[in-house]
Amino acid sequence: MRAVVYAGFGAPPEVREVPDPRPPAGGAVIRVEATGVCRSDWHGWQGHDPGIRSLPHVPGHELAGTVEEVGAGVATARPGDRVTVPFVCACGRCAACAAGDQQVCEAQTQPGFTHWGSFAHYVAVENADVNLIRLPDEMSYTAAAALGCRFATAFRAVLAQGGASAGRWVAVHGCGGLGLSAVMIAAAAGARVVAVDVAPGALELARRSGASAVVNAAGHADVAGAVREACRGGAHVSLDALGSPETARASVESLRRRGRHVQVGLLPPGAGRADLPMERVVAMELEIVGSHGMAAHAYGPMVELVRAGTLRPDLLIGRVLALDEAPAALMDMPAPGITMIEPHRQGGSKDAEGR
Repeated sequence: MRAVVYAGFGAPPEVREVPDPRPPAGGAVIRVEATGVCRSDWHGWQGHDPGIRSLPHVPGHELAGTVEEVGAGVATARPGDRVTVPFVCACGRCAACAAGDQQVCEAQTQPGFTHWGSFAHYVAVENADVNLIRLPDEMSYTAAAALGCRFATAFRAVLAQGGASAGRWVAVHGCGGLGLSAVMIAAAAGARVVAVDVAPGALELARRSGASAVVNAAGHADVAGAVREACRGGAHVSLDALGSPETARASVESLRRRGRHVQVGLLPPGAGRADLPMERVVAMELEIVGSHGMAAHAYGPMVELVRAGTLRPDLLIGRVLALDEAPAALMDMPAPGITMIEPHRQGGSKDAEGR
């Protein structure tokens, strides 16, 4: 098969022919119809993720496609099934999985990190009966691939971990694919959303995704103060959807009394430790929680909201690329919205409308 491969961390990735994957026992091989270019893939390429332990490596973890082949012992999946997977593939056997918390599985695997990923014609997935999620026939592969990491992560972060609801103020720091997903989901829940970013294009997408107000962080010496003013006293819930010491601190400082900070964006060790204002946490009785993906068994309500048109992840897709264009997209991440790759498609890039 053809796949995007990098031989060293930070080395230019290239498209080359590599051996087809084989399904592991209990697992499956998926024919990749669409896969997202996520900042987590960029972090992996830069060597920021300890899960990547051998090189050369194939990135990619947001995917949707069809089951090509299943391994021994698989009970529910069949070749031809239209599926997606969470970016955390759970074992289904550990204590966390038994408690329903597959998103923090003690023996988790992640395509594109613990093993070769989905910037390829095919990808292997372990524990298929636990991790494969059947797709409605009417859902496009590109929309489904957007669910696997950023949208599903935002869905759980905003609603389950953040507790966002109608009438509450929600601040979202960072309006990449994850942040824009959080804006859309919070707005759909009836919350009033303040979106924060340094890029005017990203802030415009945030407005179109439902933000009530935006703050251009490049133009404010006190970003948290600007958010508190926009929220009329501070956010009830604030999310760091970028993952940096600066955005984490600003998110905590954006909160009103008894507010909740949700850390969603990765904080790679190379960026330095976040200096959070713990004196403020104590004095205002703030909560700090993390959020790491969403278990496959929890996808049902989100998929139904997408099917009903209440949530529109497809509107966050800006570019759709062929596999040959993927190396450049991985190295250059500034475009707002979500970039998708269709590994089997021939020809150049197109926008989300197919132009």
